[in-house]
Amino acid sequence: MAIYFCKRKLSLLIALPFLYGQYASASETLHELAQDLQTGKTTASQIFDAYDARIKMYNPGLQAVSTRNPQARADALAADSAADHADQKQKPRGSLAGLPLLLKDNIAVQGMVTTAGSLALADNLAAQDAPVVARLRAAGAIILGKANLSEWANLRSSQSTSGWSSVAGQTRNPYAPERSPCGSSSGSGAAVAARLIPAAIGTETDGSIVCPASVNGLVGLKPTIGLVSRTGIVPLSHSQDTAGPMTLNVRDAAMLLNVMAGSDAQDPVTRTANHHRSKDYTAGLQATALQGKRLGIVRKLVDGYDSETKTLFDQSLAILIAQGATVVDQIDLPYLEELDKDELTVLLYEFKADLNAYLAKTPATVKTRTMADVIAFNKQHADTVMPYFAQELMEQAQAKGKLSDVAYRQASARIKLRAGKQGIDAVLKKYKLDALIAPTTGTAWLIDYKAGDVLEGSSSSPAAIAGYPHLTVPMGQVRGLPVGLSLFAGAWSEAKLLNMGYAFEQARPALSAPSLATTATAATTRQP
Repeated sequence: MAIYFCKRKLSLLIALPFLYGQYASASETLHELAQDLQTGKTTASQIFDAYDARIKMYNPGLQAVSTRNPQARADALAADSAADHADQKQKPRGSLAGLPLLLKDNIAVQGMVTTAGSLALADNLAAQDAPVVARLRAAGAIILGKANLSEWANLRSSQSTSGWSSVAGQTRNPYAPERSPCGSSSGSGAAVAARLIPAAIGTETDGSIVCPASVNGLVGLKPTIGLVSRTGIVPLSHSQDTAGPMTLNVRDAAMLLNVMAGSDAQDPVTRTANHHRSKDYTAGLQATALQGKRLGIVRKLVDGYDSETKTLFDQSLAILIAQGATVVDQIDLPYLEELDKDELTVLLYEFKADLNAYLAKTPATVKTRTMADVIAFNKQHADTVMPYFAQELMEQAQAKGKLSDVAYRQASARIKLRAGKQGIDAVLKKYKLDALIAPTTGTAWLIDYKAGDVLEGSSSSPAAIAGYPHLTVPMGQVRGLPVGLSLFAGAWSEAKLLNMGYAFEQARPALSAPSLATTATAATTRQP
């Protein structure tokens, strides 16, 4: 579903004026927009028009939004009509009523094409919403469109460039357009950072929410596997795939998780979600939430960064301690080096099996019915599909056998045990910790189609492989580029992570938004 695979090295207010018809505000968070709608300061259609104008102005340079929903403005007008006719006898309006969202283009939206960034799925028109989309709509959200992503969620080539797809080109980082937005939820991250939308939905298999959130200065939450439905989402791995929120602050992420979390009869892994989910993820968001908490620094996930990033991390540790947390250093999370090889084996097996099952159920207009068909399509259209990197990972996946193979079953069991029970769970118990912490990744790197993606480091894999939640919260900027702080813990600990992340966010110095000074005129001078 979404992965940041290539690992070479291991509040928010905008300063720009923002107009909703006659209504002007500098705040653009979901929570603040919801309050403005409730008090009559603005309307859903005015909000739509404002974001529509920003997309038209800045998206040509950023290429974050891949497709617009032609029904969106009508949905906004309908939301306004419902608000005008609301009375005490009617069912209360949803928590997201009138609020616009973007969805990563591997999530099905009725009447829109779902491409996963690939021209091979250009005719994959969705007959119905994915269940997670249905939940968002039921809460009143307006789906403005789809966000660009790394093609096939970055599991096509180990030399891939994050944010590039044959469908929508290269997404760029709003803080520095020559730099990567990370991936694979690159468009979701860049669009929210550029304030083309107040929030977006991404997906992750390993790092594809938290990495683009980190380098774009956002909050990103990868939930526990099984908390959010995956039905209707183009898959990579049933062991690690999940959708999650990408937002301007922690409260907005909690608002979205309130709506997204829950069981889905079509996705068996979510059968206990209704039991495990919190009634209200916003309930514990308090500035005092770090008091008495114990946080462990996974030192191997801190090594390798430049001195400025390490200094920023140290400053963040001081903030955590000042807010009442105890920080335990030199935590040894075992098996970190051993996880990568087994993870790739598992992902390749599952990518083939899960994609074949997905493609078999796509509309008859989709001619690529198997992974083998996709590989053949890519070869036939190599000039447009593979101008910068190949598809050796898809070919390796195609060469794998069935999920009954001993090699797959052993690797799958081994990494789940090592990442979960013998890894994160064991360390949390041994040191009596509430969460593990580290920088999420380094600053955004230069886009380079020859070199591919080069990271300073990443903390995404342990929680991704274990299927546990992982929250990234901006901790500041290095040379004007955002860097995130990661908090991860055991299964179903989303509420605790959000509470601690919120307390850190409230104490952390204010962050600046990207200026976008040159973005509007950049589309004609950049490749591709």
